[in-house]
Parts: sequence; structure tokens; C-alpha cells
Amino acid sequence: MANTASIGIHITPQQINDAVRRMKRSERTAFVEDLIAAASPDYLDSIREAREDYKKGRVYTHNEVFKRK
Repeated sequence: MANTASIGIHITPQQINDAVRRMKRSERTAFVEDLIAAASPDYLDSIREAREDYKKGRVYTHNEVFKRK
């Protein structure tokens, strides 16, 4: 028989909600992105790419993207 170990943590949905609400906005955004990424590796890749673009200045303003000609 295989030896397995587990850690049980009792936490309610309300406790999770309260903890997320106490996070700074940037922390909350990163947390939600990471949570979604756990279910979608493609989403995580797109977030990494977007963050790298931002760091390297490869960004456009809202007006540049949506200006009318």
C-alpha cells in the first residue's frame, strides 16, 4: 500500500472572500489571474506576454487604439 500524506485545512468560502477583499488591488488582480490560469495554461501565457510587453514599453494608449479616422 502506498504511503500518502495530506494536509487538511478548514476554510469557508466566506473566509476566502474576506481574504481576497483585504488584498491590495494589484495583489487581487494577480491572484485572480493566477486562479484562472490554474484552469487555463494558455491564459497564463497570455498574461506573461502582456506583462513583458508592458515592462518593455510595448503599449498603446486607449486613444491610439480606438481613435477614429
